[in-house]
Amino acid sequence: MSQHRFLLIAYPLQGHINPALQFAKRLASTGAHVTFATNLYFHRRMLNKSTTPGLSFATFSDGYDDGYKASDDFDILAHISVLKRRGSECLRSTIIAAQNDGQPFTCVAYTILLTWAAQVAREFHLPVALLWIQPATVFDIYYHYFHQYKDDIAHESHLELPGLPFPLTSRDIPSFLLSSNIYTFALPSLEEQFQELDQETNPVLLVNTFEELEPEALKAVDKYSMIPIGPLIPSAFLDEKDPSDTSFGADIFDVSNDYVEWLDSKPKLSVVYVSFGTLAVLSRRQMEELARALIDSGYPFLWVIRENNGKEEKEKLQGLSCGEELEVKGKIVKWCSQVEVLSNGSLGCFVSHCGWNSTTESLASGVPMVAFPQLSDQMTNAKLVEDVWKIGVRVDDKANEEGIVEAEEIRKCLEVVMGTEGKGHELRKNAEKWKCLAREAVKEGGSSDRNMRTFLDDVAKYSSLM
Repeated sequence: MSQHRFLLIAYPLQGHINPALQFAKRLASTGAHVTFATNLYFHRRMLNKSTTPGLSFATFSDGYDDGYKASDDFDILAHISVLKRRGSECLRSTIIAAQNDGQPFTCVAYTILLTWAAQVAREFHLPVALLWIQPATVFDIYYHYFHQYKDDIAHESHLELPGLPFPLTSRDIPSFLLSSNIYTFALPSLEEQFQELDQETNPVLLVNTFEELEPEALKAVDKYSMIPIGPLIPSAFLDEKDPSDTSFGADIFDVSNDYVEWLDSKPKLSVVYVSFGTLAVLSRRQMEELARALIDSGYPFLWVIRENNGKEEKEKLQGLSCGEELEVKGKIVKWCSQVEVLSNGSLGCFVSHCGWNSTTESLASGVPMVAFPQLSDQMTNAKLVEDVWKIGVRVDDKANEEGIVEAEEIRKCLEVVMGTEGKGHELRKNAEKWKCLAREAVKEGGSSDRNMRTFLDDVAKYSSLM
C-alpha cells in the first residue's frame, strides 16, 4: 500500500489528547493520513482543525458534549461504559467507511485505558499500537504490579524492581497502586490494559519519551519492546520543522495573551510559573500556603488558576487572605499556552504537579522545576525530576500532618531552584543538557525520528502481507 492510513483515538482528557494530537501531526508530516477520533467536546475546542495536511477527524458523542465533570466513582464508571460503547461504534463505522471508499486503514493506534479500541481493530484484522503517554518508568512499575510484585509495591516502603537502576519509596509509586488510593475505577482499568497487552503476540508500544532520557526503563521488561518516539511537543518549540505548530490544539478558554507581554517585560530567568494542570484541584488551605510562599519569595510569578471548576476556584482565590498582594506582585490567568510560557526567556522556574506532559514540556524548554505532585504517575515523575535527571527539587509533602505543604517549605524550594549558584546552578545546567538532548532526539536522524520511521516500515510490511 502506497500510503499509511492511521486511525487514532485518545481518551477524552487533556493529558491524553495533547500528546496524541502531536503524534498525529508527526505521522502526517511523514506523508501518512491520520483520522483522529475524538468526542464532540474536545473536537469543538481544537484549534486549527483543518490546517494540518493529512489530518482529519471522526467525532462521536460520549454523552458529555458540554464537558465531563465527574463527582464520584459512579459517574466515572458510567462515563467509561458510554465511552466504550459509543467509541467502539465510531471506530467500526469509520473503518467500514474507509474500506468502502477503497482507502482502508493500515493501523489503529490508541492511548491508555481504551482497550476496546484494540479489540475493534482485531475484528478487522488491523495492526494496533498503544501510545503510552506516560514515562517508560511508570509502565515498568505498572507491569511489575500486575505481574508478581503487587504486594511489594502496595505495601513495601522501600523496594527495588527488576530493570530499574534506582530504588523507589512509597512516595514514588503511582498513587493508583497504593492502599490510600481513592479512585477505585483506575486499578481495574489499568489491569485490563495489561491483560490486553498480554494477549497480543508482539504488542507495539509507542512511548512518549526518548532513548537518552530513560535508557534502562525502556528495556526493563523483557516481554515487551518499547519504542520511544517523544517528546510529543509542538514542533515550533522542539524541532522547529513547522514554525506554525505552536499549540497542542485544545483551546479550553477564550482569553487574551497579554501574559506574553507581561512575561516579556520581566528580566531574564526571573519569573516563577505555577500550574497544576487540568485535573488537580488544590484545597483552599493549600492555595493559601502557595500564595504566601510566592509573595514571600519576592519573585514575579505567573499563576494559572483555571475556572473549569466553576465558582469553586474563583471563590477560593477571592477568599485568600493575601489576595490583593497576589494581584500586585504577580499575574493570575485562567489559561495560557504552556509551551509558549516555558519557552519565554523570563522563565526561571516551573512549580508543577509533574503531569507527564508538563514535565516533558519543561524538560524540552530547559526550565528547572519545583515538583509538587498530586496523584497518579505524578509521584513517579517527581522522583525522576529530582533524583534521576536532577532538574528540580520536590516539596516535602510530609511536612504537615494534614498533608498540606506549608509556605516556608515551598519558599525554600523556590529559592533553591531560582538560585544562580550552588544547587540552583547545577539544576539549570542539567535542564539545559536535557533540553538539547530532547531536541536532538526528534530531529532528522535523531533516536525518536529513527524509531518512528522503523515503526512505519514495520506497519508497511504487515500491510503488504494482508
